[in-house]
Amino acid sequence: MSRIALLGLVLLGALFGAAGVWIAERAAPGDLGPADRTRVERIVRDYVLANPELIPQAMQKLQERESARAIGGDRAKIETPYRGAVMGNPKGDVTLVEFFDYNCGYCRASLPVIRQLIAADPQLRVVFRELPILAEESRDAARASLAAAAQNKFPAFHEALYAAGPVSAATIAATAQRTGVDASRLPDDADTEIAANLALAAKLGITGTPTWVVGDRVLSGAQPLDKLKEAIAAARMR
Repeated sequence: MSRIALLGLVLLGALFGAAGVWIAERAAPGDLGPADRTRVERIVRDYVLANPELIPQAMQKLQERESARAIGGDRAKIETPYRGAVMGNPKGDVTLVEFFDYNCGYCRASLPVIRQLIAADPQLRVVFRELPILAEESRDAARASLAAAAQNKFPAFHEALYAAGPVSAATIAATAQRTGVDASRLPDDADTEIAANLALAAKLGITGTPTWVVGDRVLSGAQPLDKLKEAIAAARMR
């Protein structure tokens, strides 16, 4: 069977669930005779060409299924905030998780979107997971941020450090002083938390920031407000 036909069967399987899987399984090489395989290839090819809008729909469903599998039994680890590293409603019915780096310009640009989401949704909880992958200063900032979280000053520190511009030892120290954070009081488990976040990111296939996890979806990169709202609504309906 050609790769194109096989892809088509996979896409149909993603769209039509058990019925599509039934077709795909029985269209595998060796299960059908040459004439039957040719007929299946033609049917799938014609259908996909006649309905090209199904391809992005199918790819989205496949991605959602892969994300749900990856999240799997780690959901509690992903959605449980490190001490005070949370905004919005701490007891909200939906959790939006952001894996972020303080040196990430797209993460900084996403902060107003997060504010809008929280303002519009009183049942939303936003959990922040440190993922310092862009520079050594990112790790220093992550440690200071975890110290702020442990001292129940995460939101103020988080917003102030982004507002301070490019991350450096000076901006970290100035932000800590401005927000009343004792950055020298580094929690004993700070490096363990960072290592755990890096491990979770690897398991989820996260290679950049920001990355969002909500419900069964993993969204990479800065996202528009409407797309995050849609993902939150879908998670709420799970």
